[in-house]
Amino acid sequence: MQEEVALATRNSGMPLEALRYDVTPAGLHYLLIHFDIPEGDAANWKLRVDGLVSRPLEIGLAQLQGMPSKTVRVTLECAGNGRGQGSPRYPSMPWLEEGVSTAEWTGVPLAELLKQAGLHESVQELVFHGADRGFDGGIEHSYSRSLRPAEAMRGDVLLVHSMNGAPLLPQHGAPLRLVVPGWYGMASVKWLERIEAIDRAFDGVQQALSYHFRSVVGEKGVPCTRMRVNSLMAPPGIPDFYGRRRTVEAGPVAILGRAWSGDGEIKRVEFAVDGDWQDAMLDQRAGPHAWQRWQARWDASVGRHELRCRATDVTGAKQPLEPPWDVTGFGNNAAQRVEVVVR
Repeated sequence: MQEEVALATRNSGMPLEALRYDVTPAGLHYLLIHFDIPEGDAANWKLRVDGLVSRPLEIGLAQLQGMPSKTVRVTLECAGNGRGQGSPRYPSMPWLEEGVSTAEWTGVPLAELLKQAGLHESVQELVFHGADRGFDGGIEHSYSRSLRPAEAMRGDVLLVHSMNGAPLLPQHGAPLRLVVPGWYGMASVKWLERIEAIDRAFDGVQQALSYHFRSVVGEKGVPCTRMRVNSLMAPPGIPDFYGRRRTVEAGPVAILGRAWSGDGEIKRVEFAVDGDWQDAMLDQRAGPHAWQRWQARWDASVGRHELRCRATDVTGAKQPLEPPWDVTGFGNNAAQRVEVVVR
């Protein structure tokens, strides 16, 4: 439908050949922008911390940049990644597999500002309000999400002002955004302008109504939080322009991919040709929140073949072979399929 085409032209996925990069270049990092990109005037931007705090704060970008910062390599994935493979498909951003990337994010640990503000004992959630505003489900709102204090106080949850060693780009949340490692990307609120401490569960659209796993229409469902175990390969050979089908020369072919999970380290990656599974070679992570590189060798024979990959994380969770059913298309971590013609 035309609405999905419009969404697909506004938002962009990471080309799968960019899996070759340990850190995704900023211009290739996937994007999901719910409303319009707000005008971010860095010189006049203020972040407010208020609500149930002892010392409300208002702090400018220069002040934040002057505070002790840290850099964390983080893999982010859209909760709707893979939605386009479902049937029937929920009408939204029609991701196939490209809604994932890894960047090095630099900023101030959120916990430091929360300590300065002094949270009241009654605080149940912290709400992060972005400057982007619009309608979703017929409801006008600013894009806002919440975290419980224990999650927000993790030392690697950052108020980010730089990406890959450079100031944030407008489309990536400039001048300031939140990054929540391990969680699907919806938690990492962009264009952050206010943090509000409240004594109840936040009932905003993007928290209470959207981003839930639902197997039946109308049920409350389970909130999307941490990324499910997943993996991808960079498709080998050369593509057809329209259908993206691959052509490869017969002989030895090097396969490279990445695997990740919001629940910890990847322990195993398997690679298959026409359903014959074998273990791939798996690298160590370059940090606790970054994807892991894996490699395999394929002795390609002439004909048509199907390549697949699947990962298993430290908890024992393994990618399914078929997409798990979800009404709104969230959390599809089915093993990737790549069709290849070998000549």
